[in-house]
Amino acid sequence: MTRTKSQKALIRFTLNGEPSEVAFAPHKTLLEVLREDLGLTGTKHGCELGECGTCTVLIDGQPILSCLFLGLDAEDREVTTIEGMAEGGKLHPLQDTFADLGAAQCGYCTPGFLLVAKELLEKNPSPSRNEIQEALAGNLCRCTGYIKIYEAVELAAARMRGEEVEPPRESIYGFEV
Repeated sequence: MTRTKSQKALIRFTLNGEPSEVAFAPHKTLLEVLREDLGLTGTKHGCELGECGTCTVLIDGQPILSCLFLGLDAEDREVTTIEGMAEGGKLHPLQDTFADLGAAQCGYCTPGFLLVAKELLEKNPSPSRNEIQEALAGNLCRCTGYIKIYEAVELAAARMRGEEVEPPRESIYGFEV
């Protein structure tokens, strides 16, 4: 990290697969740097206390809460935000399945869920429902009952394994609609 004349910190890091550098006030969190200094607004402000998971990004492939991570600590690290999840103009299978199943309602929490699920599926391509629930436990959603989110992760995992599967049929309390 270097300091500029106006007391800003300058860091270099990899952002969504591209070498990047940014100057910012050294007290800023990574969340603030991403949104305010880099214009990447897909990472959302939530509780800003590390309790909701809305601000989750991947640092060197691991989910972290960007509201609790200083921007300075991103130097020489690899940061992945929701903007970097799609590749080559093609949505990630998780993004497709969240859309296919209506797993996002208001969508505010969705970037955090998607990045945590991405890391889970990279480590474990065949997670059980309990493993999915455990991995996503740090992410809160006020709109859904979580079932569609879990189903979307399961469907994405199956598709990523090369299985040809259809989305689950709509149901209410176990009865097909």
